[in-house]
Amino acid sequence: MPDVEASSWPSSQPPSNAVALDRASEENPLLGILRFNEAGLIPAVAQDWLDGAVLMVAWMNREGLLQTLASSEVHYWSRSRQQLWHKGASSGHYQKLKGLRYDCDADVLLLSIEQVGEGACHTGARSCFYDDGLRPEGPIASGGGPGAAHPPADVCSELARLITGRRDNPEPNSYTNSLLAGGDNRILKKIGEESAEFVMACKDDDPGAIAAEAADLIFHLQVALAHHRVEWRQVLEVLAQRRGAPRRSNGGWATGRRPLTAPAAGDWPIAPALAGYGPWPAAYHCWESCRCGSTPAAAAPCCPASMA
Repeated sequence: MPDVEASSWPSSQPPSNAVALDRASEENPLLGILRFNEAGLIPAVAQDWLDGAVLMVAWMNREGLLQTLASSEVHYWSRSRQQLWHKGASSGHYQKLKGLRYDCDADVLLLSIEQVGEGACHTGARSCFYDDGLRPEGPIASGGGPGAAHPPADVCSELARLITGRRDNPEPNSYTNSLLAGGDNRILKKIGEESAEFVMACKDDDPGAIAAEAADLIFHLQVALAHHRVEWRQVLEVLAQRRGAPRRSNGGWATGRRPLTAPAAGDWPIAPALAGYGPWPAAYHCWESCRCGSTPAAAAPCCPASMA
């Protein structure tokens, strides 16, 4: 059963325990800052934590906010059912809280969330905001559903979605499709060319050229990702995981980072298994790439000679 929040809501106020809420406000300063309306509610905008897409808007009361903060799973207030609404409790499409901000008037919340499952909308759409009100032909109520249009997101995510669409539904005379048709040989050659042009733009210290060449490089990287069926979102997830991660030292096998200088002889076990895999740098680079063993020597048997 999907999570359904009716569009026609009664105006009755949610019940609350004034004493308990006053005590909670003292314990959590956020409740003392936020400005709830006369019904004890505050609107909450749910935004995807990776691409910034707005997924839905609902209401929260103080109790729902406290439960959200305590559980890290979003709890709204259902005005139609007059009860707390644990998002995903019936559908399995939970929302994990990643961040919370409030606006300059402290009367609107912005929830940064990780949406579990494909859709935040009760229709099955990824977002409740799937209909375009500025279509040249005029707005059309589509009804949503899993095939509904995606909500606006950051430009790189939208570019990746466009490239994936070209891959799945080729168009004649499309440069993107010509790259995809050429496979790795053509795509990787272009990445090499664009990388060199980006380096030269940086060397010339030309901000406009640097931005343009960076855009070209990102586009061709995304074509390579689409060719290998790696979602752009996977890249964003890796970047998000790295943000705020503990810093690693400059060297040592345990860190997984390439040492700035070659390790001492005793640190690099020159074993028979390394025969044919080249000297320390090549074999170490192979181990660093595939991580198929606890040490470079353990990884060597599975590293192809072409990587040496």
